[in-house]
Amino acid sequence: MRRMKQAMIFAAGLGTRLKPLTDTMPKALVRVGGQPLIWHVIQKLKSSGYERIVVNVHHFADQIVTYLEENHNFGLDIRISDETSALLETGGGIKKALPLFDANEPILIHNVDILSNLDLEALPMGAPLLVVSERQTKRYLMFDDEMRLHGWTNIETGALKGPISNGQWSMVRSSSAGLQGKNGQLRKLAFSGIHVFHPSLVPLLDEWPDRFPIMDFYLKACGTHLIRGYEAKDLRLMDVGKLDTLDQAEAFINSKL
Repeated sequence: MRRMKQAMIFAAGLGTRLKPLTDTMPKALVRVGGQPLIWHVIQKLKSSGYERIVVNVHHFADQIVTYLEENHNFGLDIRISDETSALLETGGGIKKALPLFDANEPILIHNVDILSNLDLEALPMGAPLLVVSERQTKRYLMFDDEMRLHGWTNIETGALKGPISNGQWSMVRSSSAGLQGKNGQLRKLAFSGIHVFHPSLVPLLDEWPDRFPIMDFYLKACGTHLIRGYEAKDLRLMDVGKLDTLDQAEAFINSKL
């Protein structure tokens, strides 16, 4: 039996870094290369075989709904998860949207403001998965040599989250390698904003409130459940989150393939 490919687009954010554009429209409808950000993500998902897409909405939600209706949902099964009464953050957004999905299939999660050359069809979908890459940032996810998630760190403040922060790893500082522990050295990799939420994690959501960040969930779950990183080689990615990135984003779209 053919498995249905399903995805969720995070489009509920306020887009404060894109003001004043987002004073009158949602971030999802800010145009790059002549098309709204959500158009670019939908087209990428569609070309990769995704048939059902759930879009969560909050800020100027009606504009997103109207845009999708006017475009006949791009020939896909697109469903709306309405967060107009309250923003639920990323974890709460997934939890609320679950009834709109096939409960037996994994869900690809994609931020609406992320543009990339990532091959979505190459992603393994058999377990929870975080798409990561080697790039400079302040905040990193930490993985062992089998690409199993063990925690998060802010290299500026030295803050740690996840099993590495509560004694499951006896962490020491290393001037050459950053962080390493008794179970081996951990690699620091940057999160892409793209991940696979797997049905095996659904029971764990019961203990979480209606509103929470999904990364906090993953960092707790990885202490007892296998959550892997997928290192995307030669990943080109742009977070279109600020006004000064819009021109760069247009050039990125024209050159990323």
